[in-house]
Amino acid sequence: MNYREMSLIKHGQWKGKIEMVPRVPVDSREALSLAYTPGVAEPCMATHEDVEKSFTLTRRWNTVPVITDGTAVLGLGDIGPEAGMPVMEGKCALFKAYGGVDAYPICLKTKDTEEIIKTIKIMSGSFGGINLEDISAPRCFEIETRLKDELDIPVFHDDQHGTAIVSAAALLNALKLAGKKIEEIRLVINGAGAAGIAIAKFLIKLGVKDLYICDRKGVICEGDERLNPAQCEIAKLTNARKFRGTLADIMKGADVFIGVSGPHCVTKEMVASMAEKSILFPCANPVPEIEPQDAKDAGAFIVGTGSSEHPNQINNVLVFPGLFRGALDVRARTVNTEMMIAAANGIAACVSENELSTEYILPYAYDKNAHKVVAKAVAEAAINTGVSKLENK
Repeated sequence: MNYREMSLIKHGQWKGKIEMVPRVPVDSREALSLAYTPGVAEPCMATHEDVEKSFTLTRRWNTVPVITDGTAVLGLGDIGPEAGMPVMEGKCALFKAYGGVDAYPICLKTKDTEEIIKTIKIMSGSFGGINLEDISAPRCFEIETRLKDELDIPVFHDDQHGTAIVSAAALLNALKLAGKKIEEIRLVINGAGAAGIAIAKFLIKLGVKDLYICDRKGVICEGDERLNPAQCEIAKLTNARKFRGTLADIMKGADVFIGVSGPHCVTKEMVASMAEKSILFPCANPVPEIEPQDAKDAGAFIVGTGSSEHPNQINNVLVFPGLFRGALDVRARTVNTEMMIAAANGIAACVSENELSTEYILPYAYDKNAHKVVAKAVAEAAINTGVSKLENK
């Protein structure tokens, strides 16, 4: 089946993947008087006296916007907010199906960092958390950092942290099969944008020591004049031996390759040059850095991609529904590192030792139990690190 052609047909038939439905009856005078006027005045005044009651007297506690400006949609680039709507709607459908979270697509017709931050802050009182999506680097870093500092609800840029969490979960299980220790591997990331930088930071926290990031011109190194501020920061934490060269150069002898870049930039020869029992995660969408079968033919031990068409799908859908479910359930103020590590470990643990194989290193995206495990782990981490509002009541 040609999924892309069929998807276009289906979208025309569906005319949208989500809809809003009432949770209460509005079919009689009494029902209207309770759900709307005059009765609704009482919860309004109760919330006026204590704004925190907006979490208990409305659906705010379970509501998250999926916000984009359309500048970094999938691997399609800057295609505009309206063109990003199908992705945002799809994400909202997954939020509901796998996490029970009510999510709504918000596509902003501005690329101005200050306007985006101001707009989100203005409407934040309607939501229990904020999911940022498909906003290009380096603006996405400032937008998320500022919002996390200025809001007291979870703010999560999924392209950064969702990708990092699921990549880490896949890596933890792949290393078990390869018999390698995380602190001893050499790991190469291709793509020095939002996802690549976030993956690098997260894997360093998990114990990776010998790590390199490449952009289109090769391995990035501290002192390179071409780097933006976010890349300058990560350059200080990576490439400890100040290696300079191409992607092909740094892949020689590497144990792990993670791609969040563009199509077909890795060759069979590059894979063959890697260390024994090499692990490759070419996750560019919709076309990976190397086709999975080509990587296997070249000697890769484990291959995972972002696509559901191949084994070992490494996709953020394993992260965001459960992560937000857990964060919302305990009214977390933020999403911290401990919560993200808990999510990664939870996902990895969903594949038992008996099930673990080179073609099954992660639970399937549609495994609802996996999302429940993530939610529980994230909620517990939020409580244990003191960011749950409920614990302080």
